[in-house]
Amino acid sequence: MKLVFNILFFALTVVTLNSCGEKHTEGDGDNHGHEAKKSETAKERNHEETATIASLSEEQIKSVGITLGTIEQKSLTAAIKANGALRVPNNNKANATSLYGGVVKSLRVQMGDYVRKGQVIATIENPQFVQLQEEYLTIGSRITLAEQELQRQRELNAGNAGALKNLQNATSELNSLRARKSSLHKQVQLMGINPASITAATLTAALSVTSPVSGTVSAEFAKIGSYVDVSSPVVEIVDNSLIHLDLQVFEKDLPFIKIGQLVNFTVTNNPQITYTAKVFNIGSSFENESKTIAIHCTVTGNKAGLIDGMNITGMVSVNKALTEAVPNDAIVEADGKFYIFMQTDKKAVEKSGEKEHTHKEGEKHENVATKDHVANKNFEKMEVAKGVSELGYTAITPMGYIPKNTKIVTKGAFFINAKLSNTGGHDH
Repeated sequence: MKLVFNILFFALTVVTLNSCGEKHTEGDGDNHGHEAKKSETAKERNHEETATIASLSEEQIKSVGITLGTIEQKSLTAAIKANGALRVPNNNKANATSLYGGVVKSLRVQMGDYVRKGQVIATIENPQFVQLQEEYLTIGSRITLAEQELQRQRELNAGNAGALKNLQNATSELNSLRARKSSLHKQVQLMGINPASITAATLTAALSVTSPVSGTVSAEFAKIGSYVDVSSPVVEIVDNSLIHLDLQVFEKDLPFIKIGQLVNFTVTNNPQITYTAKVFNIGSSFENESKTIAIHCTVTGNKAGLIDGMNITGMVSVNKALTEAVPNDAIVEADGKFYIFMQTDKKAVEKSGEKEHTHKEGEKHENVATKDHVANKNFEKMEVAKGVSELGYTAITPMGYIPKNTKIVTKGAFFINAKLSNTGGHDH
C-alpha cells in the first residue's frame, strides 16, 4: 500500500513539473514572437518614413552644383502646338513683266535686292518699238490731210459739185485716223514713253521694265540676251512686310482658337529666335485630307529673316493663370511619375548598427557623428502633377502638403534622385 502511494506521488510531481515547463515555454515563445513582429514592423515603418529622404553634406551639395529656391507664383499661358508655314498674300506679290516682246538688254537688280514701286528692273529692245513711235509721229500729218480733204468735200457738196459718197468717205477716213492715233497714244504710254516727247530725234528701240510693287526680289526668270514677252516675267517681287502665318490646327483644338489670340512661333531652320503673330482670320474649311483648319495670323514685331514659304512651329496662347511653378530642372521623372525635392528636418535612415537618436529642439549633442549628421541637409521627395511649361518654368500641383516658403531643389534634383535610387532609400 505504501509502495502504491509513492508511485502515485511521483507521477503527480512529474505531471506538475511538465505543465509548468510548458506554460513557461509558451510564454517565452509569445514574448519572442511579439518582439520579432514588433521589430519587423519598426523596420518597415523606418523604411517607409525614410525611403524618400536623402541626406547630403555641404561638400556634396557644392560639388554637384545643387541650388535651392522656393515654389514661385507664375503667370503661365496654356498653349496649343501647331505646324504651319509663312505666306505672303498674292496682292503683295508681283511679277515684273514687259507688255511688249523683246530681248533683254540689261538687268539692274539681283536676288535679295529691295526695289521700290516704279523702279527700273530691266531694259528690253525690239525694232517694233521704233515703228510704233514712227507711226505715232506720222499719223498726225495724215490726220491733218484727212481734215483738209473732209473740208473740201463739204464745200463741193454744198455747191452740188461733189458726190455725197466722197464726203462720207472723207468723214470715215478722218474718224479712223483719229481712233488710230488714240490707240498709238495709249500704246506709247504703256511703253513708258511720253507721247508729247516723241520726235524724229528721240526715237528709241529700248523699253524699261519697272517694278509694279515695292518689295524684295525673290526670283529671277530672265537673263541678258533672252527673249521675254507678256507671258515671260523678268523677276518676281515679294513684299515681306505684310507676311503672315498660316497655322494648321486640328478640329479638336478649333474651339480654343479666337481672333486676337497671340501666337509665338519659331522657324524650322532657326529655332533659337522666337517671333510673334496675332490671329486675324479662322478658316471655314478643311485643308485637303489632313483634317486641319487654316488659322491666318499677322506677323507682328520683328520680321527679319522671315521668307515666304518657310516652315514654322507655333504655340497658340489659350489663357493665362497665376499658378505655382518651379524651374524645369527642379522636376525629375521616375516610374512614370514626377517629383521635386524639398529641404526637410526629417532624418534619413541611420546606418546599420547605429541606434536611432531623437532629441528635443535645442538639445546639445556632443558626439562627432551627431555633429556631422546635423551639418548635412536632408531632402524629401515629393510627388507632383505637371502642368503647362513656359519660359523655363513648369506649373505643378503637389500631391502632399508643402509648407509656405519651403526651400526646394531648383537645380541638381536629378543627382539626389539618383542617390536615392542607388541606395534604395538608405543614406550610406
